[in-house]
Amino acid sequence: MKVPHPEYPRPQLQRDSYLNLNGEWFLGHHKQGEPLEYQHKIIVPFSPETKASGLGNFILKPDEVLFYKREFEIDANFLKEITFLHFGAVDYSCICYLNGIEVGYHQGGFLPFTFDVSKTIKVGKNEIRLTVTDPTDTGTQSRGKQKLKRGGIWYTPQSGIWQTVWMESVSNDYIKSIKMIPNIETKSLEIEIDTESDVVSIQILDGEEVIAEGSKKHATLSIPNMILWTPENPKLYNISIQTKDDKVFSYFGMRKFSIGYDGKFKRLYLNNKPYFHNGLLDQGYWSDSLLTPPDDESMIKEISLMKEMGFNTLRKHIKIEPLRWYYHCDRIGMLVWQDFVCGGGPYETWKVAYLPFIGWNTDDTKHRFLNRTDEVGKKEFISEMDQTVKLLFNTVSLAVWVLFNEGWGQFDSIQLTKQLKHLDSTRTIDSVSGWYDQGKNSSDLKSLHLYYQKLKVPKKDPRVIVLSEFGGYSLKTEGHVFDEKKLFGYKILPDKATLQWEYQKLIENELLPLINKGLSASIYTQVSDVEEEINGLVTYDRKVVKFDIPFMKELNSKLKFN
Repeated sequence: MKVPHPEYPRPQLQRDSYLNLNGEWFLGHHKQGEPLEYQHKIIVPFSPETKASGLGNFILKPDEVLFYKREFEIDANFLKEITFLHFGAVDYSCICYLNGIEVGYHQGGFLPFTFDVSKTIKVGKNEIRLTVTDPTDTGTQSRGKQKLKRGGIWYTPQSGIWQTVWMESVSNDYIKSIKMIPNIETKSLEIEIDTESDVVSIQILDGEEVIAEGSKKHATLSIPNMILWTPENPKLYNISIQTKDDKVFSYFGMRKFSIGYDGKFKRLYLNNKPYFHNGLLDQGYWSDSLLTPPDDESMIKEISLMKEMGFNTLRKHIKIEPLRWYYHCDRIGMLVWQDFVCGGGPYETWKVAYLPFIGWNTDDTKHRFLNRTDEVGKKEFISEMDQTVKLLFNTVSLAVWVLFNEGWGQFDSIQLTKQLKHLDSTRTIDSVSGWYDQGKNSSDLKSLHLYYQKLKVPKKDPRVIVLSEFGGYSLKTEGHVFDEKKLFGYKILPDKATLQWEYQKLIENELLPLINKGLSASIYTQVSDVEEEINGLVTYDRKVVKFDIPFMKELNSKLKFN
């Protein structure tokens, strides 16, 4: 069979050693304590709840366990001093065994993790076993929009392996990580290299031409004839880093995200100039594979389509994507707003929807109101915030961090904004997207969600004003809906012509005038339909584009600063 997602999964730290372990595995599905039997075959990296996995016939319950098993061969030429087993993401808690020996334990459903298997790997036949449990929304862990009783804006839960599984083998002087900070004022790149080696060689390339070289683990290299990265011209530079026995390849872009004053309002700036972020809410769900993109080409096609329509921003909503998605945004030219994944206790509709609609606010240091009293869940969120920033720091296109959304699992946002700014001072922070704003000094942005009200912006808020969700205009596309009887949308329209007419009125009559009143960004809901939601620009199966591309491009061309 063709191995799904065969591409190298870590584009900004790429080396020659690579063994992809996606493909057919054995899977057992049992209640805890039942005798083990591998009843199924499953296609990794797709969760068993998905059609793409070859299963899709059950939802893992909190009292059940998944048992994965796979055999694979290792050639002697593959092995060096240290061998790592990588998982792109496993939801939620897992124990891993290699050749019958436990090699590691991990909790957390959205971030990559690695086990050192140097002492247990062997030449010839090897066997991986993995046990997985997932409490979904019965726990307080970060889970995003998964819910055991799905419906409306809450989606089918998934479990187990949902990103690429792979191995690499490295020398003792291997390059553990790199951190790259571009400085467009000094036309230079600051680079920090984590390695045990005392000997390092750095080369920066423009195409095939070496334009800068260095030999220090913490170096600042000048970029001659610097070309700035923008969505309109997504210029990337390549970089190679070498120790005595290791070599990695990466890339970077010369760009700067900041906040400035244009004489009337605070604005989002790109490369020291005001830049309007015209974007879409992007939840990253797929009809046959849920959180896992079907393949690399699907990601490329979707990002490219949104850019062709004239959008320059995607707000990645309550999900961490495979790293190749960010790579494609970097090279295609698409700004990214990155949400952190929400957790906490149950999300009570009257607290996270009805009360904010009538103007209610709350102090988020009082954790009981938003069901954030569990200390373990809060510590896990803070740890994952740190891990997410480290994972995505080098992403060229990532412009804005979104800390909390609509009160879901929100707590201590002022303090966490300070911590996040300490972790990454190079990007803008949207501390509370939607509501439960903690005051004018709490966040870089005044972040609004407006679906049922006329679009407007506050007159006296000193922050950058953004409309981080709006619209959600909906159209049922016959033969391309998740559930014929259950449809969700903020404004359901009867046909394409009416949809486009209503959308045009919304943009031209309500949104466009707000730019001259202080609006710096708009995020329309959304890229695609998701399950019962039918408010996407494309259908859930991605087979129908609901809007004419030239129509969208013409409207989007107007959304910019004069």
